[in-house]
Amino acid sequence: MAPRIRTAFVLGAGLGTRLRPLTDLVPKPLLPIFGKPIITFALDHLIAHGVERFVINSHHLAGQISRLFSPNPDERALVPNGFYRGKEIQLIYEPALLETGGGIRNAASLIGDEPFFVYSGDLLTDIDVGRLAGAHFSSGCDVTLALRTTGLGTDISFDTGSGLVVDVRQMLKSGIAGEYDFANVSVWNPAAITQIPPDKKTSFIPVLVDWISRGGRVGGVVLAGGSWFNVGNRSEYLRLHRIIAREHWRPAYLTEPNWPASVDPAARVSPGAEISDDSWVGANSLIESAAKLRNAIAWPNSIIRTRAELTECIVTGREVGEGVFDQHDFV
Repeated sequence: MAPRIRTAFVLGAGLGTRLRPLTDLVPKPLLPIFGKPIITFALDHLIAHGVERFVINSHHLAGQISRLFSPNPDERALVPNGFYRGKEIQLIYEPALLETGGGIRNAASLIGDEPFFVYSGDLLTDIDVGRLAGAHFSSGCDVTLALRTTGLGTDISFDTGSGLVVDVRQMLKSGIAGEYDFANVSVWNPAAITQIPPDKKTSFIPVLVDWISRGGRVGGVVLAGGSWFNVGNRSEYLRLHRIIAREHWRPAYLTEPNWPASVDPAARVSPGAEISDDSWVGANSLIESAAKLRNAIAWPNSIIRTRAELTECIVTGREVGEGVFDQHDFV
């Protein structure tokens, strides 16, 4: 059995620009998926595999992330503390974005001296991170990437015989064609952090490619099982709710017994309103009689008036009157 990984660095500082204007209101890691903030899926997933403490970087609308984990955060503190399901959360605020590599280097003093997960805070998946950890410890590599066929890219050139990543985006002109995408989850040894230049905005991908060119061992493991969802834009946000409802997807690591549910218990839905299974109505919202929601999202405090018909719409706490609306209306 592989040693347990007790610490994770969760990336929470991204801007989510392709999801604007939604991410003008909430940071991307807090986007509700049937009411559950997306970053909490990452935390639940890792807790199920033994993680006991989390370091999370933040930047855009950082105060909202702080308040998720601490009711009364000291937002003046460089590293405010909080908890999630009894596990320690340390938030490190980045006044200027440092990207993935710079974020890891900036958090090095908080991460500690044991191997740790790096996990994207806007990722929704149930891939086998235990298998990823096992591959990391058995390979002797300092970094091990979860690889997958996502349909979004084939950047990673991976030698299945050696279990090593040999190139990314043909930066090294290795001649080995890329076949896999990086699944945005990895395991690092603390020594690998020193490969990242300090006080610099940088992705960790070119850092690892440079290390490979100098003989560094970066491993990979193909995790084909389970589900993996990207939420890159508003259409994908709505599509994710359709998939979850249609496939009855519920990761085994979740602890909330009633997720997913189409209506928050604190919402009011009048008799005669129709809400499809792939829609969601948030807390303190009102759906009046004869209103119809089809793959529509009503964030908390939304009001949908009588005879309003919404299809593939997102309502972010505003009032919608009578009429027929589609995906081009309301955010």
